Amino acid sequence: MSYRKGYFKKDGTYVQGHFVSKGRSNKIFKRNNKKGCLGIFLIILAALTGLSCNSESTCESKKYSDFATQAEAQSTFETDKDCYSNLDRDNDNIACEN
Repeated sequence: MSYRKGYFKKDGTYVQGHFVSKGRSNKIFKRNNKKGCLGIFLIILAALTGLSCNSESTCESKKYSDFATQAEAQSTFETDKDCYSNLDRDNDNIACEN
């Protein structure tokens, strides 16, 4: 890097001095930077794809017809409300009321 001195343009305005890079290192860095960004993007994309495909649930799939009475369905619902949330459609904490 070198320092360029300030100068006056033909129209009389002054241009303040600034640093100027004369080396090739800047061009090499820019060319390799694009390949590095692509590689990082592909790695992140592969990681996110792998994480999004793990959607197995440990909850059993229960329906209204799986229970003989509403009380039985209610006791099952209260053991794990997040897991059996499909038993309470209107979200009033009463299972199989219809």
